[in-house]
Formats: sequence, C-alpha cells, structure tokens
Amino acid sequence: MSKEQFQTIISQTIKQFPDYFLEKLKNVAIVVDDEPSDFQKNQVGYQGKGCLLGLYEGIPQLKRGVYNKAIPDKISLFQKNIENFAGGDEKIIKQVVFDTLWHEIAHHFGFEEEEIQKMKRNKS
Repeated sequence: MSKEQFQTIISQTIKQFPDYFLEKLKNVAIVVDDEPSDFQKNQVGYQGKGCLLGLYEGIPQLKRGVYNKAIPDKISLFQKNIENFAGGDEKIIKQVVFDTLWHEIAHHFGFEEEEIQKMKRNKS
C-alpha cells in the first residue's frame, strides 16, 4: 500500500473518534514512518520481541505545566510493521491503525501502559 493510501486510512480513522475527544488533542502531530528508528526502539526499551506498531513521544497532558510555543508531541505509526502485523489485509490494517492510534492518544492524555491495557481488557 502506498504511503498516501495509508495516510488516508489514518485520516478516516481519526474521523471515527468523537469530536469532544479530538478537541482535547493539544499540540500533537501524527506521522507515518515505515518502521521505528533505533533511537525510538531504545526509548521504549524495545528488545526485538513483538512488533512496535506506534509510538507516542512528548509530554503527556496530565504532566504539562506551562506549555507555550513547544514543539508538537508526536505520534508515529509504523506502516510496514502495521501492514506486516495485519498480513496485508486492508480491513485488518484499518483495525490495527484504529487500535494503535487509540493507544498512542491515550499516552498523550497521560495514561500509562498498565492503565491502557486494563482499559482494553474492560472494553472486550
């Protein structure tokens, strides 16, 4: 899938989130990379187990003080990893993008990994 097609999926996915939720996103950019850099892997202590699908980099909203004129936080979605994880199936890619974006936005709002996993379990 081309990067443009993948970005279209992201744009369509974002529209699925409620407006009141999206209005609270502050100073965050969503970018597409093929796969994580070595620096990004090191940031999260990636040991080569599993597959890193997305990454939030920034200061979560709950931990911000005065936050004027700061560079945007960043949510990276890793296209090749997502496509491989989904087996190239577009329907599954869309679901993985939704789940990954939701997960990384939760980090932006200040949720820790354990809290996000608990929310996912309760959602099922």
